Amino acid sequence: MASNKRKQLINTALELFYREGYHATGIDRILAESGVAKMTLYKHFKSKDELILAVLENRGQAVLEQLNALRDSAAPREAVLLVFDGLHAWISAADFCGCSFINAAAEFHDRQHPIHRQAATFKAAFAEHLRQSLEQLGVADALPLASQLQFLFEGALSMAHVQGPGDQALQARAAAETLLQARGV
Repeated sequence: MASNKRKQLINTALELFYREGYHATGIDRILAESGVAKMTLYKHFKSKDELILAVLENRGQAVLEQLNALRDSAAPREAVLLVFDGLHAWISAADFCGCSFINAAAEFHDRQHPIHRQAATFKAAFAEHLRQSLEQLGVADALPLASQLQFLFEGALSMAHVQGPGDQALQARAAAETLLQARGV
């Protein structure tokens, strides 16, 4: 039962933080919407920052699991490009509010802050996912190309957040295809 309450807190906090921001969302709001008692919250998390870290860790694990499943279910080249198709679907969703990790890094701008570091850790894991995908394609020295693909992805994501959803991910996908073709894959 305690594990369910913890998950409930994380899920409610994720939704609220994503929609309204980390600083703008108070503990009382999370408690009210989750239906969890304050004592239960502090049994699982010593502070709001600890809850935010758990939310980001949970979100990061879920995204990486989705990416790995995608890579395992498609041909290597297509798996790389499907990341951009997934981005297009995400930014086209009615509840799109940007990236939880970019938002966290922006709100906790001190690079030494644990929340900022957690966001950076996820972005590094995403880059590693791209690098591994490219290695499966047989790309030698895959890290520079993985970085370029991530820049395309992150740029499209950021512009969709700033401008509103459009064809940013589709344009990034086209650029990614050009980069892959230039490397002969």
